Amino acid sequence: MSVTRTSNVRRAIDHFEPDAMLDPQAQRRLRGQMERIDYTVYASNQEVIAHVLGHADAGKFQRLAVAAAIARAQWIAAALASTETSQPPNPEQVTHLAEMRMAYEELTEAYEALRRMVERGYLPYRAG
Repeated sequence: MSVTRTSNVRRAIDHFEPDAMLDPQAQRRLRGQMERIDYTVYASNQEVIAHVLGHADAGKFQRLAVAAAIARAQWIAAALASTETSQPPNPEQVTHLAEMRMAYEELTEAYEALRRMVERGYLPYRAG
């Protein structure tokens, strides 16, 4: 069973496993139905994602990577700045740090999602 990481939550991807109690013909029929469902999901993803995003290219990946790097650097810089005094960070600083971390994590997840879209064939990649 494979696992997908989304935000800090792990979801198990549960694919079809035929019931041992079904006869072989019923198992084949059910497997065929599940394959048609999987293909429908694939085709829907391909159509909708390409319609909304157009295509992926190096520039789009680079912009996401730079945005994530900036968000990470700003988050850590703010964390370091909050430790420059002998006082612990106040609740507002902690809230701000959490928001900055969330921005970094969301940008990182968006990069991973874009990469998966290309890898799975949902989104065409244009080189150059």
